[in-house]
Amino acid sequence: MSGVGPSPSVPAVPAVPPVPVDTADAAVVAEAAEKPSSGGGGGRDRYLDLLRAIALVRVVVFHIFGWAWLTILFPSMGVMFALAGSLMARSLSRRTPWSVVRSRLRRLLPPMWAFAVLTVPLMFVMGWKPVREEGVWWFLKLANYFLPLGAPPYPEESGDGSSAYLDTTWAEDVAGPLWYIRAYLWFVLLSPLLLRAFRRLPWVTLLFPVVLTAIVSSELVTIPGEAGQIVIDFAIYGACWVLGFAHNDGLFQKVPRYLTVSLSFFLMAFALWWAAGHLTDEGWNFDEIPLAQAAWSLGFCAILLQYSPSWKELPGRLAQFDSVVTLANNRAVTIYLWHNLMILATFPLIDQLWNIPGIDAYSSELNASYDVLPLVLVWPLIGLAILAMGWVEDVAAKRRPRWWPNGAAKDAARDAAKDGAGTGARRRR
Repeated sequence: MSGVGPSPSVPAVPAVPPVPVDTADAAVVAEAAEKPSSGGGGGRDRYLDLLRAIALVRVVVFHIFGWAWLTILFPSMGVMFALAGSLMARSLSRRTPWSVVRSRLRRLLPPMWAFAVLTVPLMFVMGWKPVREEGVWWFLKLANYFLPLGAPPYPEESGDGSSAYLDTTWAEDVAGPLWYIRAYLWFVLLSPLLLRAFRRLPWVTLLFPVVLTAIVSSELVTIPGEAGQIVIDFAIYGACWVLGFAHNDGLFQKVPRYLTVSLSFFLMAFALWWAAGHLTDEGWNFDEIPLAQAAWSLGFCAILLQYSPSWKELPGRLAQFDSVVTLANNRAVTIYLWHNLMILATFPLIDQLWNIPGIDAYSSELNASYDVLPLVLVWPLIGLAILAMGWVEDVAAKRRPRWWPNGAAKDAARDAAKDGAGTGARRRR
């Protein structure tokens, strides 16, 4: 996301640029809340936690700058769906399907309801009149904010353009990415059947979504409306979800590593070749090239999971990011739901810098850094969103609400216990 700062002589407020919608977003990550992640173990696989945190950071960076190459560097949604599929398979192996599905919905939906309670009324205040345009049947679409079997509705333009703080596309920027909550929900609902099919016909189940993507991309079969979008989402990312099943079942340990890597490189090379012949106005943005996204994400995730080291603690220098990784995993749903709104909030805040007395002497530096300042400011704003709304994730998971669950309190208690044990041992000696 880029903006043009005001000139040194005229401290005007620039127009707020639209937030790029990344269809390779970090997939809805209610899985991250299944067990509280804390630094230093607690039953968590810190390697998977690290991948999830990286995916979330990549999503935020993409939505600020819109760099197409980020969709190739790290296909966040494919990674997140693979991680979610692994955790889903683990849960289904331990509990009944209904209890697992109900648990996932309980963790996912309340944070979304909180998001809708605050954003949907603002859409109406800003002039959204869907009943006038579509009739009372529109209220059935509004129900997707309660149970997103379809995409939650929002106005493509909101407001008359006179606001100095919100662009007319703000609603699309904020609510547009919610389509993938729908995709996650359908994956959860289909997982009991998918896991059964995978354990009977693993290769067929794994490759079927990719073949389906090829069919849809070639337009041999066209499915209109909401059903078509659901099928496309499943086709593009279904293989990554099923790949998570393979990871949970330990199948990567049974396949020679060279074979996994070789097949993955073949898939990724095919993705690049296909994308080169199907570039859109957004260039190499794989989000806009379904078959390239499906093949690249599958190959990329297969390599990540093949080399999965299953860390109980982050090793070496990565340990310094332990609290950040823990916080990102404990508040993954909150970060995803609110990050676009926080990005939009950075621009009017940055524009206030030109109102600081004496700032004219630094106007050239501010103008030069205008594009980068949102990346600096968005993280404190996301922190405020975590403090204000993150507790909903705890309530949804039937836990005591926590303001800042980065594992620091548990680490301190663990260290105190170790110190106490050491003191007791010295006294006995």
